[in-house]
Amino acid sequence: MNKLGIRKKILNQRKKKYFQNFDNSKIYNFLKKYKKNKIGGYFPINYEFDCLEILKKLSKQNFQISLPIMKKSNQMDFFSWDFNQPLTINDFGIPEPTSSKITYPDIFLVPIVGFDKNLYRLGYGGGYYDRYIARIKKIKTIITIGLSFSFQKIDKLPINKFDQRLDAIITERNIFQ
Repeated sequence: MNKLGIRKKILNQRKKKYFQNFDNSKIYNFLKKYKKNKIGGYFPINYEFDCLEILKKLSKQNFQISLPIMKKSNQMDFFSWDFNQPLTINDFGIPEPTSSKITYPDIFLVPIVGFDKNLYRLGYGGGYYDRYIARIKKIKTIITIGLSFSFQKIDKLPINKFDQRLDAIITERNIFQ
């Protein structure tokens, strides 16, 4: 099955199976072991794994939180944000920070539509995250962690030269590394 077919199938499943009763302490403890304090997160949409409680807890522990702002040509950058600051809605309906302070996260939480055992992810098809990860890896070492539900795992994704392998994927059942 091609990426479009896989994406459509998993998004339909995710809408039907979405749940968020999840022990976030597993993710929090996993992130803390890296001893890095700049976290790039995302604002969940379309029944994505909701990382906001994790980000809130990390923020209270003096971690620097950032969220992406989508730009032209399928690019994005991350901007400092905390829970007391407003967000604006972009053209895709995704909340974004209003900050103008670009930041480069040490740890990067990545939303997932689907993933495979080789730690490749399937997104919505725009390539925003793959482009960002490839660009930032030229600047600094980052840790990329996908957040997903276990039912989103498939045997093998069709990948191309632009697809970026993640360092880990965390689901409600497992941590894949």
